[in-house]
Amino acid sequence: MTTFKYRAQAADGSTVSGVIEAYDEYEAVEQLHRSFPIVEKLTPIQAKRHINIDLTEPLWVEDKTLSLVASQFAIMLRAGLPMSRVVELIAAQTTDRLMRRILTACASDVAAGYSLARSLEKNGQKIPAVFIESVRAGEESGTLEESFVSLQAYYDRAHKVKAKVRSALTYPIVLLVLAAVVIGIVMVVLVPVLIQVLGNIGDLPLPTRILIAISNFFQKFWPLMLILLAAVGIGLFGYGRTEDGRINLSKVRMKLPILGRIARMNTASQFANTAATLLGAGMPVTKVIDIISRVLDMRCVGVELARRVARLESGQSLGEALGDVRYLPDMLLEMAKVGEESGSLEDTLRTIGAFYDAEAERASDRALGMLEPMITVIMGVVVGFIVISIYIPIFTMSTSIGGAF
Repeated sequence: MTTFKYRAQAADGSTVSGVIEAYDEYEAVEQLHRSFPIVEKLTPIQAKRHINIDLTEPLWVEDKTLSLVASQFAIMLRAGLPMSRVVELIAAQTTDRLMRRILTACASDVAAGYSLARSLEKNGQKIPAVFIESVRAGEESGTLEESFVSLQAYYDRAHKVKAKVRSALTYPIVLLVLAAVVIGIVMVVLVPVLIQVLGNIGDLPLPTRILIAISNFFQKFWPLMLILLAAVGIGLFGYGRTEDGRINLSKVRMKLPILGRIARMNTASQFANTAATLLGAGMPVTKVIDIISRVLDMRCVGVELARRVARLESGQSLGEALGDVRYLPDMLLEMAKVGEESGSLEDTLRTIGAFYDAEAERASDRALGMLEPMITVIMGVVVGFIVISIYIPIFTMSTSIGGAF
């Protein structure tokens, strides 16, 4: 609820001022008109808010939490409980701190008579637009229970796919980080000690001289290297927060040799499953594509889809409007066209979404199968070079000592 300061004219012509609480300015004016014929001024009062930074609260609501909450809504609504009581119960039961805070804030709005979608839109900025818009469509069409069932399946599937992709890529990333740390320690700590031991040897072999030069570089510039890496990371993070950055970085991700296929399969899966969920909630195709253009992880695809909304509004079919969208697989576009022409678009998209879920999983497994030997070979080459560079002068020294005796 928002507090507004108003100035109005009473029926006798006198000026009256005061404050009133309402959901928005339209409701405030409606309430004032019940007592005063003319509202001269209406200003929201900005309450002083103490900003409490809770580092334990997530930055967004996880797919697993959304799936569980949607399931709880469907069960309780099926049992015939009123919406205000449902929101209150789920807010008390959920263990997710962010979701509990959002639903607790929504409970008072819903109890005051506002729709759940409107309350979520006001209080749940960290909830995906797909969730909110599906709830809105379900409320407007009278199929809210079915919308929550569809949302539960959608977010459960999304959670499982993301978890499999994440687990597949965790091992090679950890391996690379550990390799970089070990090599850094060897260059900064171990090699300088060996240099002192080998200092009496006059003419060192070329591999050893290269190793010493690299070690000296690490010792001299490692603070600068760390600062540079941090600056690059912060710069990329900041650039990725801009619209151009999101578009360009997503294009790079889609074109990567191994990881690009995973990104493309995930995008196709997200498009198909999201479209099927929104269509199942009763949304028109134009609204569906508009929402998907805003929620896709790959922003470059979202921009392409946003440009197709005007075509759909002008009367083009979905197949015609999406015919030249880059980055989406041809089979997905063809299946969407077939589904639209046969009148089974929702079922077709759900089927193709399951197919691309499996493709994303297989692409992750293949990527892991390729990355592991590549990392092993690279580490073997680096370690072998270090061992050879150290062993050759030691062997030369031992040979010289043996020859002297």
